Amino acid sequence: MDLTPHLRRLPANPRIVVSGNHATPWHTVRLLDEALPEYRLWALNGQPGLPDRDGVLLETSFVGPGMRRSPRLSYVPSRLSLVPTLFASVMPPDAVVVHTTRPRNGKVSLGTEVNVLPAAIEAVRARGGLVVAQVNDRMPWTYGDAELDVALLDVMVEADEPLTFAPPSRVDDESARIGGLVAERVADGATLQAGIGAVPDATMHGLGNRRGLRIWTEMFSDSVLALERAGSLDTSTPIVASFLFGSEELLEWADGNERVQMTRTEVTNDPGRIARNQSMVSVNTALQVDLFGQANASRIRARIHSGFGGQTDFIVGALHSPGGQAIIALRSWHPKADVSTIVPLVDEPVTSFQMSAVVTEQGVAQVFGLDQVEQARQLIENAAHPSVREELREEAIELGLGPRVPRVPKDQGPTA
Repeated sequence: MDLTPHLRRLPANPRIVVSGNHATPWHTVRLLDEALPEYRLWALNGQPGLPDRDGVLLETSFVGPGMRRSPRLSYVPSRLSLVPTLFASVMPPDAVVVHTTRPRNGKVSLGTEVNVLPAAIEAVRARGGLVVAQVNDRMPWTYGDAELDVALLDVMVEADEPLTFAPPSRVDDESARIGGLVAERVADGATLQAGIGAVPDATMHGLGNRRGLRIWTEMFSDSVLALERAGSLDTSTPIVASFLFGSEELLEWADGNERVQMTRTEVTNDPGRIARNQSMVSVNTALQVDLFGQANASRIRARIHSGFGGQTDFIVGALHSPGGQAIIALRSWHPKADVSTIVPLVDEPVTSFQMSAVVTEQGVAQVFGLDQVEQARQLIENAAHPSVREELREEAIELGLGPRVPRVPKDQGPTA
């Protein structure tokens, strides 16, 4: 169907929400960019290839590599769980463009990317806006909130373009050490927030001998499939996630798999719902952690790098889960910047704080439940790189986090 006449009915400088992450409907994005001289493009974790020209404002609450450092970026700080509230109030969309399967029995599926899209569709329908679906034979059919009635769609654009697959991750020695330490803290029957990358993959690889594990996460990748094949997952419980990204094999496994329940962000990332999971283990990373237990995972030299994402939602939810843990896992030394990731005081806006523990290849620093002096000592002795520990001890004293000095009673002053 010709999209151009529908786009012409949009108001001047419309806000268009588009499937983000690795589910961007590229063919349709090109069509709207050719048809609209000026518009606002809202996407989560936008990938390289997004239109970035005069007349286009890139809006997001989580910055991806296709938006990072753009002079046309408009970053709106928000927990991911609250983005649907933005759409329903201060940032209403005029159009939503999603990437779906072809219709079956009056429905389409959002496939690999659900996230904030159901909320965006509801918001745009409430104000009489436009909903466009790029239908693609290659998109896997997933269930849950991924399924949409075709009655919600105004236009379907056919484009069977290839999907993006994740390259195989390489687990280096340091990542393997970190993942192994995290895995040691996970018991049978725990619920996992699973991400993508060397450390999450190493963590999952270390859990192959566990049983009864559950998945409640913002996203997942091939490491969950590995746990399924190892017999580690509770097969009576659905795998709950908001989006997925991985290999072609992973997408084939998810296609038509009713155990994979793709769920809208305001459910997956609701701290209250996260807290209802038994022994919820949340594993996130950061750019820096300081001696007060504050983490910067969002900014480099004050410039936005990513955003809150789901980190704040899952840390809070996991800490309130019975037996839950919120873990920050990172290398003790940043290889590109050539600096320590454990610092006296973060010099960027704080993304999160008050986690259960910080894990590096050096060891595990327990944080929750200890006073601030002991927290700092744990971070220095167990998580920081040895080359900076003495400097951190000195900084800790300056920050009032040094070793306690025993109080001398008044009647026992110094003697000659």
